[in-house]
Amino acid sequence: MGVAKAITAQDFSWLHGLAGLFVKPVRLQIAALCVRPGEREPEILLVSTRDTGRLILPKGWPEQDKPACETASIEAYEEAGILGKTDVRPIGSFRSYKGLSSGLKIRTKVLVFKVRFETQLKDFPEIGQRKRLWLPLSEAIDAVDEPALGRFLRRNRAAIF
Repeated sequence: MGVAKAITAQDFSWLHGLAGLFVKPVRLQIAALCVRPGEREPEILLVSTRDTGRLILPKGWPEQDKPACETASIEAYEEAGILGKTDVRPIGSFRSYKGLSSGLKIRTKVLVFKVRFETQLKDFPEIGQRKRLWLPLSEAIDAVDEPALGRFLRRNRAAIF
């Protein structure tokens, strides 16, 4: 007869990467659509992802005990050093995928809040981890690496102006 092996926490270490999904509202992310006046049309801020360098909007998981619009402001600051006035109501939403460190991808709903640009700081929490790129709206639509985000920008063009 074999000897029973004691189960340890290490046997379930793969669950650690998923733990955050149970603390945060599952599958909802909040994005900051940072907008400033441009020569021909408004300019949109895109940031690169840390892992692959794809161009996206600053976004993240909802902050506990904070309104969603405040989370958008926090993401704009942390990821791009942007300060501005954030609309209380979202422009809309789109579907995306969030890659987890475990390699898993989960489908998310991204709620988008307009942030009217006021200033861009030289120092911010994720400096050196991401690139910041301001593009005219029509160029940003083509530059984003998420097809659903491109469709969202095109569909909500009037709300962005």
